[in-house]
Amino acid sequence: MLMSQLYAPTLRETPAEAELVSHQLMLRAGLMRRSASGMYSFLPLGLRAVRKVEQIIREEMNAIMGQEVLMPIVQPAELWQESGRWDDYGDEMFRLKDRHSREFCLGPTHEELITALVRSEVRSYRQLPLRLYQIQNKYRDEIRPRFGLMRGREFIMKDMYSFDKDEEGLDESYWAAFHAYERIFRRCGLDARPVEADSGAIGGDVTHEFMVLAEAGEDAILYCTKCGYAANVERAEGVDQEKTAPAAEQKPLQEVATPQISTIAQVCAFLNKEPQDCIKTLIYLADGKPVAAMVRGDHNLNEIKLRKFLKCQVLELADEETIYKVSGAPVGFAGPVGLSVPLYADYAVKHVVNAVVGANKRDAHLLNANLDRDFTVTSFADLRETQPGDPCPRCQDVLQGARGIEVGQVFKLGTKYSEAMGATFLQENGVETPLIMGCYGIGVGRTVAAVIEKNHDEDGIIWPMSIAPYHVIIVPVSMEDPVQAEAARKLYADLLAAGVETVLDDRDERPGVKFKDADLIGFPIRVTIGPKSLEQGEMEITIRRSKEKSSLPMEQVVSEIQRILEGGDVK
Repeated sequence: MLMSQLYAPTLRETPAEAELVSHQLMLRAGLMRRSASGMYSFLPLGLRAVRKVEQIIREEMNAIMGQEVLMPIVQPAELWQESGRWDDYGDEMFRLKDRHSREFCLGPTHEELITALVRSEVRSYRQLPLRLYQIQNKYRDEIRPRFGLMRGREFIMKDMYSFDKDEEGLDESYWAAFHAYERIFRRCGLDARPVEADSGAIGGDVTHEFMVLAEAGEDAILYCTKCGYAANVERAEGVDQEKTAPAAEQKPLQEVATPQISTIAQVCAFLNKEPQDCIKTLIYLADGKPVAAMVRGDHNLNEIKLRKFLKCQVLELADEETIYKVSGAPVGFAGPVGLSVPLYADYAVKHVVNAVVGANKRDAHLLNANLDRDFTVTSFADLRETQPGDPCPRCQDVLQGARGIEVGQVFKLGTKYSEAMGATFLQENGVETPLIMGCYGIGVGRTVAAVIEKNHDEDGIIWPMSIAPYHVIIVPVSMEDPVQAEAARKLYADLLAAGVETVLDDRDERPGVKFKDADLIGFPIRVTIGPKSLEQGEMEITIRRSKEKSSLPMEQVVSEIQRILEGGDVK
């Protein structure tokens, strides 16, 4: 490709909309352009990187018996109604009607469609296992699209779905996909760490996210350097720690006035207490029924853990009217003493003696509230957000914290969709049984963005060789010099003949402009052709990542570049 013809409009200034480095560089290097909030057009360089990631994915999916399909983006509402997700999915779903007023959605995911597709064809255990995947656009109406490709409303995803006859088969499919993901991200030049996660709206009991550790990551993860345990904050397990110190003497319960003081920080400042001396009581509606949940004052309640523990479909903070009805007080003054609704507490609440709690009365709190004497808990459970510094649930070592970019996730769905949608098969004994399913997703554009987030310097992108849009750029100092121009064109032709993806910068620009663009775009190898080097029969090769330079005889340049490429540099 000639640079004069390549549609790669680079920018010298960073667009105001771009916060993350990856977003900034993808715009500045001419990889993409914003079309609408959370929606981007890929330009040729960006699309070439995307297609290379897709090819790596295809190779690894095919290697584990995956078969590629392509399903419609527009999905009929009745399939989602069968699974029960049409009403549950929420406002993220783009919904539309055709001219006949039939309801559809733009697919945020394809569990319903693939289940309907397979149930019409698969009838026998002899047709299993089956692993079908696609690479296609998905649509989610994010309330706050941001960070370029990290959180968009339209994005490219690879989603694979497995169908097995039993749990043993699902386990085999799950781990086949898991290890394929490890290879995919490694080939893309990423160190993606698998962490235990919550399955969210997709469902299922077992799931892992693949996280690229980066300060720019939206997700908080916890990990143990001793045993390798890792989980995102939503899923990270807490430990029911036994109290080793002797319990303090219980003091008499005492009500104190706390006018217009409702938050833990305000209460602690007013009463000269520490947050760990307080207990927060939160009123929720679990499938419409009020419940109370308690955590220590310095902890945060994990709503996902609470919802799973209660086995409810919908969990939401109660409105002001419900809170007043349940506690007799406005928001901020609820406490466990005298509450008549079920009361669930995190394990750490067990060990708080003489706690500060809400008094279930406006502008009042109680001092010295104690478990069993003053209030009774319905059940204890792991209900709080686990934090860095907490003990590892596996080996009790100290958990470390980090930020991560989620690039993929694998799920064991079980029979969540097959039972709801009647996708069954006949076992060897003739018994009709729901298909056992798994699903496996990779954010293709997000993977490209994560690669850039982890591979850049002050000059621009540093592509791993495996997904670089082009491998080599030839930069003649002046195309006006016929000797340089002829040498550049010959090398260009020789590299193309050798199968090397090459760009020739034939523009009538100053050398500095060409070098800056080459570094910004991130071509892994640059060949500079200047008058002095040509006089000596040489050309200069620069490696983008290391900035290492070497001068070689012209006749050795092609073979040296081939040697570098054959070395499999993906770092």
